[in-house]
Amino acid sequence: MPVVPESLRDIRAQFPIFARTVHDQPLVYLDTAATSQKPARVIERLRKFYSDEYGTVRRGSYLLCQQSTAMFECARKKAASFVNAERPEEIVFLRGVTEAINLAAVSLARSILKPGDEVLVSAMEHHANIVPWQLVRDMAGIHIRVIPMNDKGELCLDAYEAMLSERVKVVALNHVANSLGTINPIKQITALAHGVGAIVLVDGAQSAPHLKIDVRDLDCDLYAVSGHKMYGPSGAGFLYGRYSLLERMAPYQGGGEMIDRVEFSESTFEDPPYRFEAGTPPIAEVIGLGEAIDFLHDIGLEAIEAWDQALLAYATARLSAIPGLRFVGEAEARSGLVAFTIDGMHPFDVASILDRKGVAVRAGHHCAQPVMRHFDVPATLRASFGVYTVPEDIDTLAAGLELARDMLS
Repeated sequence: MPVVPESLRDIRAQFPIFARTVHDQPLVYLDTAATSQKPARVIERLRKFYSDEYGTVRRGSYLLCQQSTAMFECARKKAASFVNAERPEEIVFLRGVTEAINLAAVSLARSILKPGDEVLVSAMEHHANIVPWQLVRDMAGIHIRVIPMNDKGELCLDAYEAMLSERVKVVALNHVANSLGTINPIKQITALAHGVGAIVLVDGAQSAPHLKIDVRDLDCDLYAVSGHKMYGPSGAGFLYGRYSLLERMAPYQGGGEMIDRVEFSESTFEDPPYRFEAGTPPIAEVIGLGEAIDFLHDIGLEAIEAWDQALLAYATARLSAIPGLRFVGEAEARSGLVAFTIDGMHPFDVASILDRKGVAVRAGHHCAQPVMRHFDVPATLRASFGVYTVPEDIDTLAAGLELARDMLS
């Protein structure tokens, strides 16, 4: 059993939700890939802002507005630092990765993509990186092609390289697959894409809570992050964009605060990032996201990544001993979760039994139906880890799975 490192020993106590019980059992939360629990400091930051500091941003000369604007823009600087962006203006605040990918798809379709252009997505994508491209397919006359993966849940890089041509204008894929835990080699994928002049968009929903992100080292053009998966509030995330690309991209939505000049005949728009932030943003949530980034920095991303790998190794070994259990996705490079089935047992039935023992896991297709079809399963069970996960949580999961096997076999 791995020993919890000192930097993480008191972390669980910082999350108020772990003081409660579920069905009279201690809560074992293993669904961080869906959404993370929130530390007290993030909750308190939201309370303080709403109680003592609330004002709109960029719309007034009075003190509350000026202070809110300063805090909001401070969060932008924190987000830029978190992914090592070159400048804060490369950060666009949005509701999360889903909105970020929709923005990218619509904006690129309006401003850059032309009929006959190709967009490559991977076979392990979340629906949020498939459906937006389908929605703009008719608008732009583009073609969507799929980078295949093997039965370990790894992308077939030789096939990917063979698919690249001057027709490929966008390569859009996840950094870490939410259904498999696979860590994709983004730096290598980006270098190959740039060789044919393609734009690279990375879904960082699952990577941001687990890996140190450096967009300049990865050399990607767009990188999307969801705050609620990295211990921040729901409803706030961001899109990093290379500034020279953001300047070329058309606005995604129209409204207040994204304009330069409005006439009934035409309008002109602000420089990035503001041209992509129409209307009143999620002010409190963005400020709370800034606090979550501080929380992660205080722990250290390197320590988080090391503990994540220790938990992954322990969970793999512990669950491998359960008869009939089959892992779905066994890539060499993985992060943050294990997905599996158990012979003769439906994942939903197992999840219900685990819930009665206080164990929260996800059962289903995880918004990745093509992945389920690839592995010929209707659904999987998924246990995913956070900074508050301890080895005893995995032991409780294993005991619950043994109980379910006895009850359902």
